[in-house]
Amino acid sequence: MNFNKFQEACKRTANPNLTYSEAAMNWALGIAGEAGEYCELIKKSEFHGKMLNKDHAKKELGDILYYVAMAATNLSIDLESVAQANVDKLTARYPEGFKSGGGIRHINNDHEDDGC
Repeated sequence: MNFNKFQEACKRTANPNLTYSEAAMNWALGIAGEAGEYCELIKKSEFHGKMLNKDHAKKELGDILYYVAMAATNLSIDLESVAQANVDKLTARYPEGFKSGGGIRHINNDHEDDGC
């Protein structure tokens, strides 16, 4: 499945009655909440001696992706272009692949680069 088909499929379960602002808040909080659930799995695996359940982790990552897709939808941005913009940014930052100590950093006009 490609990103845009996934994004389109996600719209089926989104509440169509939310305002733009309500939807932005819903998707942002959803990303944070699901990321927290994924982090909890990793924490328990690393520090509590629990075996990491990869199927559970995959579901949490899917939930994160759902909320990211819907956040992009709310901004009228297709998920494929979000993914491509990230690849382009990382290619510019790490032209020869990962390098210990960090890549090439740029400061844009809106804010200092986030480091990703």
